[in-house]
Amino acid sequence: MRDTTSVTITGTMGTDYETVLTDEACYFLGALHEKFEDERQALLAERQVIQHQIDQGLWAPAPSPDRGNWTVGAIPADLMDRRVEITGPVDRKMVINALNSGAKVFMADFEDANAPTWANIIEGQINLTRAIERRIDYTAENGKTYRLGDKVATLVVRPRGWHLLEKHLEVEGVPMSASLVDFGLYVFHNAQTLLQQGTGPYFYLPKLESAREARLWNQVFDFTEDRLGLQRGTIKATVLIETILGALEMEEILYELKDHAVGLNAGRWDYIFSIIKKFRHAPQSVLPDRAAVTMTVPFMRAYTQRLVQVCHKHGAHAMGGMAAFIPSRRDPAINREALAKVREDKTREANDGFDGTWVAHPDLVPVAMEAFDRVLGTAPNQKHVMPQERVSQEALFTFTVPGGRVTEAGIRNNISVAIQYIESWLKGQGAVAIFHLMEDAATAEIARAQIWQWIHQHAVLDDGRTVTRELVQMLEEDEIAKLRQERGESAFNAGKFSEAIALFEEVALGEDFPEFLTIPGYAHLA
Repeated sequence: MRDTTSVTITGTMGTDYETVLTDEACYFLGALHEKFEDERQALLAERQVIQHQIDQGLWAPAPSPDRGNWTVGAIPADLMDRRVEITGPVDRKMVINALNSGAKVFMADFEDANAPTWANIIEGQINLTRAIERRIDYTAENGKTYRLGDKVATLVVRPRGWHLLEKHLEVEGVPMSASLVDFGLYVFHNAQTLLQQGTGPYFYLPKLESAREARLWNQVFDFTEDRLGLQRGTIKATVLIETILGALEMEEILYELKDHAVGLNAGRWDYIFSIIKKFRHAPQSVLPDRAAVTMTVPFMRAYTQRLVQVCHKHGAHAMGGMAAFIPSRRDPAINREALAKVREDKTREANDGFDGTWVAHPDLVPVAMEAFDRVLGTAPNQKHVMPQERVSQEALFTFTVPGGRVTEAGIRNNISVAIQYIESWLKGQGAVAIFHLMEDAATAEIARAQIWQWIHQHAVLDDGRTVTRELVQMLEEDEIAKLRQERGESAFNAGKFSEAIALFEEVALGEDFPEFLTIPGYAHLA
């Protein structure tokens, strides 16, 4: 344990950690905490008030004020063309491969694709600084060496959400906001170097639920620019619209970040999770198997159309959602079918007016690039495209899925994916390939939240059975037995499956609904 100004470091100091946790950096983190922690806590309390109102049927969306005509601030040259962005955690190999992938942007993720172990957080900061300074490399067990190429993607960083803590850094015994830790360390160490290279400190902001939460980020940016001697508007941010409440306020969110805003992103998986979570007690919000909740169902389509309208009205970029497919080198048939779906998804986004999209694997970059090249040509974006149809609030809240069903196969898939993901997350891996899809915390949240809601809403399967806790437990036992057989008894026992199963049952089968599985899960991380 080491005290640095007002910040106490309780985590073990590994190799080169002192280059990140310098006295000066910790002074800066302490200043962020002192300035903004009270408001962060007030925002989290407001979330709970709104959730109580929703549960009691007393909540109604407030009308947005008329702000007149306005546009976001100047967008940097290296963020003008974002037609394909690749995302992933901040481990060394991923950082190198993503920057070399041919994508226009790499979103380096401290959030849903990253299990927030102390090592992952601090070594992730080290990896990003070394990548910016072009002194990063990685040698695999087979002797293959990875280094940065001459041309790399623009780097954008996603800090953890407002609701999360960093328990290894404290101020007067209070754990720091994980958001401020991730943001603060990155901007403090790298802003000047990035600017000297002709780029800048760019961020993705996750899980905002209101314009007031965006306003806090804007205040953090203003404070940081003043503290570090940066011009106003130097820090740039794209906001993930991945909550149903955030979708209602997306125009106001953009307005609050106006000078710092670049665009909005359709964070599709967390958005689905948010619908289930916020309206978990409402029968009309019960969704079918998650595989049936595609981007073409009416309420998801309304959400994306509204995002394009809002962004282009105010000169911002509209970014599409994630293609989570992981190519298989062993099964060409799976590849052909999946790549066709990815191509269809990205073509639809490009034709709908989006300026870019996300992929999770380097092999998908050419597929997505081709779809957007066909529409954009040599233009960097299509912010001139304005969907004409006005999207109503009713369209956002009509959670119908034509032909959607709740099935035993859907329950089984949710159980297996959630347990496998949680087990990997507890071992420190936040992005996991399961059944040829890249699963992260958001998709695991959908899996466990659906099970909780199906039980509590007495959902009826397509074969007429009612979903009960007893039925889920019976199917869970079967899925665990399959995992034992597939992994082998010794490997299964050597892993963290017992902890994962217990955590799954806590967040999916308990009487209460934990807001995020990562909050109780964080206590289990080494």
